[in-house]
Amino acid sequence: MMYRIRKTVTSIKQYTMLMSDIRNLCSSPILTTKFNKILIANRGEIACRIARTAKKLGIQTVAVYSEADQNSLHVQEADEAYCVGPAPSSQSYLRQDKIISVARRSKCQAIHPGYGFLSENAEFAELCQKENITFIGPSAKAIKNMGIKNTSKTIMIEAGVPVIAGYHGDDQSDDTLLLEARKIGFPLMIKAVRGGGGKGMRIVLDESEFQEALEGARTESEKAFGDTAVLLEQYINEPRHIEVQIFADKYGNIVHMFERDCSVQRRHQKIIEEAPAPGISAELRSDLGITAVRAAKAVGYVGAGTVEFIMDRDRDSFHFMEMNTRLQVEHPITEAITGLDLVEWQLRVASGEKLLLNQEQISFRGHAFEARIYAENPRHGFLPGAGQLLYLRTPETTSGKVRVETGVRENDEVSVHYDPMIAKLITWGKDREEALAILRSKLGEYNIAGLDTNIEFLKDLCSHPCFRQGKVHTGFIKEHYEELFPALCLPSEVAIQAALASILYEEMQLLRSSIRTTDPVNPFASETGLRLNHTLTRIFYFNVHTDDVTIEVKYIEPEIYSMRVNKIGPWRTVIGTLKVKNKSLKLCTEIDGVITKAFVIKIHNKLHLFTKEREWQFCSPAVKFLSNLSNSDFEIDPCKALSPMPGCIEKLFVKEGDVVKVGDALLVMNAMKMEHTVRAATTGTVENVSCSVGDSVPKNKILVRLAKSIS
Repeated sequence: MMYRIRKTVTSIKQYTMLMSDIRNLCSSPILTTKFNKILIANRGEIACRIARTAKKLGIQTVAVYSEADQNSLHVQEADEAYCVGPAPSSQSYLRQDKIISVARRSKCQAIHPGYGFLSENAEFAELCQKENITFIGPSAKAIKNMGIKNTSKTIMIEAGVPVIAGYHGDDQSDDTLLLEARKIGFPLMIKAVRGGGGKGMRIVLDESEFQEALEGARTESEKAFGDTAVLLEQYINEPRHIEVQIFADKYGNIVHMFERDCSVQRRHQKIIEEAPAPGISAELRSDLGITAVRAAKAVGYVGAGTVEFIMDRDRDSFHFMEMNTRLQVEHPITEAITGLDLVEWQLRVASGEKLLLNQEQISFRGHAFEARIYAENPRHGFLPGAGQLLYLRTPETTSGKVRVETGVRENDEVSVHYDPMIAKLITWGKDREEALAILRSKLGEYNIAGLDTNIEFLKDLCSHPCFRQGKVHTGFIKEHYEELFPALCLPSEVAIQAALASILYEEMQLLRSSIRTTDPVNPFASETGLRLNHTLTRIFYFNVHTDDVTIEVKYIEPEIYSMRVNKIGPWRTVIGTLKVKNKSLKLCTEIDGVITKAFVIKIHNKLHLFTKEREWQFCSPAVKFLSNLSNSDFEIDPCKALSPMPGCIEKLFVKEGDVVKVGDALLVMNAMKMEHTVRAATTGTVENVSCSVGDSVPKNKILVRLAKSIS
């Protein structure tokens, strides 16, 4: 069927009708494919995402899972599921033989690898072909050519695609790499030739750092991709990271779906993305798209891919960086502005269909953002965390405006064995300003307790004036660090809300106990407010971040209180209720006639207060002697090297009796796809090493103890 679209659209109404026609065409339930069942060789949100489109097209899905993921959401959403091994990905999700065996056993015609794991593994693509199973992705040859960065750069140079200066050679000896580094000049980048996601990547500012950075990049690359080979690149200071979504079929048709800006990153990994890129002219957008298509043609590409460019933000010149031969984490923002389902396109192309649209028929409308919500602590170097999602409330989604992609539910575990991403929050608006305003608002509705997240950081990032103006680059967080991590000053009104919540929460729990309700969050079936009367005076003591807060409370008359914070300022008249709404506790507080609203949850001795602006955590102090006991092992002591996060000991550099200086590497940990070097905080002699290579250790475990040198 031919589908023609006039080039000129004269009104918003016509454009809306046009986009609706495209969506209907591209979301047809009829799929002329040989697939009736596919295996999804992945986990988490992307496995759920693929299953959703497959179901829409009438295709059955088979999930694979590790022992740690037995009860996970992606297993629940699939039609069938098979265990492929223990929790470590090397023993489960990366086991090609086991995944192929499951595909044969379940009679799947195709395997969708998602992203990460085996998605860019040429050997796995070849194995699928050998077993007569369709690999939903490009050919093994294209994966090899574009997945190995030094090879891809050579091909791009021959194709006339601009490439950044560097060393892409096969000689991987230390001496050769150091010699080539000197030719390029410092600072420079060391990059693993395989994979992506910031793994095996190091910035080297001067020659003295080169050897240690090289070893770190090799170790991380070997663990993530099974290859220690690296390349060297000239480092462009504060560039923009621009990528172009491309799609190709088996008949030589290739299109691009415009660009995304992924510049704001931490640890060389993206944290927020947007489409289209801000401040890009129509001419530059066209050049980026044409160049990306040229790159794909150079390797005979088929399927979904992303061509990534480094762009000088001052001159708008761009250079090829790499090509990701798979679906990208941030593909939803391209879907949001084009109205296309990229997973559906993948399935159709893999089944032998031609592209649904040609380049002239693909357009975009509005602006979209994706914020990645991670289990991590931004104020402590974005260290990843693991643990149980004890409380999880997500924003309401609206078709075309707000979308949440996740693979977890309340009470699920964020495992130390995998990436710490909890979800992706995607918003769309008629322009960048509206899309960003919606994102900021919906982040305020994303409430999580039980582990640290980056939600508050994302709110501050979205509110930063330079980000709001689109002045982004890869060094954005470093440049604006102080503004993005402001000192937290607790408003007295929020402290009063916490005290009121504590009072009403106690009363609710008493009533809950009396009626023997077991749900700690939803003790009532109705939304009845609670107003119990007291005639007493009391004081609440809280610790908020590093500050101690005191709230004095006087019970004036039924339902009315008088409160004062830290024994200063005026006494405030307070009235409030605590209601159950959608299985959440909603606090409505009136302070001197001004009404504010927030959601609350109390877990153990910590009250979480979720206001629209920020989450505040109020810790009730323990009995003094218990507090001293619990903190004795974790007091700040430069002679104790603690594990900064749960993880596995990868390397040990010291033994008992060794003398170390401040900053010397003691050991390397690996956790949640991240390598972390633990260094000496003081000069001294190694007194004890309480871990071994291969050990799994919890957060705050003493790993190395030093005897401090006496000068």
